[in-house]
Amino acid sequence: MPDIDTDADQPFPALLRDQIRRGLTAAQQYLAAAVYFDSNRLPQLAKHSYGKSDEHRSHALRMVQHLLDRDLEVQVGGLDNVQPSFESPRGAIVFLLESERARNAQISELARTARAAGDYLGEQFIQWFLREQVEDVAGMTTLLTVIDRAAGDLFDVEDFISRELRTTPRADLTAPKMAGARRN
Repeated sequence: MPDIDTDADQPFPALLRDQIRRGLTAAQQYLAAAVYFDSNRLPQLAKHSYGKSDEHRSHALRMVQHLLDRDLEVQVGGLDNVQPSFESPRGAIVFLLESERARNAQISELARTARAAGDYLGEQFIQWFLREQVEDVAGMTTLLTVIDRAAGDLFDVEDFISRELRTTPRADLTAPKMAGARRN
């Protein structure tokens, strides 16, 4: 029976490598949305999207570190397509929410694959990401609801974001370590 930490062809590490690309693409997509919001003079939506870009980049780097720690192959390559513009601020949020829902399915598939393969280290690792995805989908759903209730008044949306949404990352001591992060 092959040692799972030396066999790069195991299903979970292969899917995790794909998810790294998707995570970096998500970071770039949120960056594109942030620039869109900034160009439309919506500073709170922009700030929120810049923060989400950083968050998705850090998620990808946590996945990189997991593979490095297990001495499994890891390479960072190209990204998937990124949508640079949107029909409206609401359209941007709808697009980002659908992207979060797709990532939710991808992370769930990672958990299923790790469990089915008996990769208990991978299964334990991915649990943190499952919790994060619940928060990400819920947050974007709330933002879309606020936009819809504002009925076109983006000043109300901007006020909601500045008042209610966390734009600075919270310290999470349960988070997996991130590649490139300072070590104590």
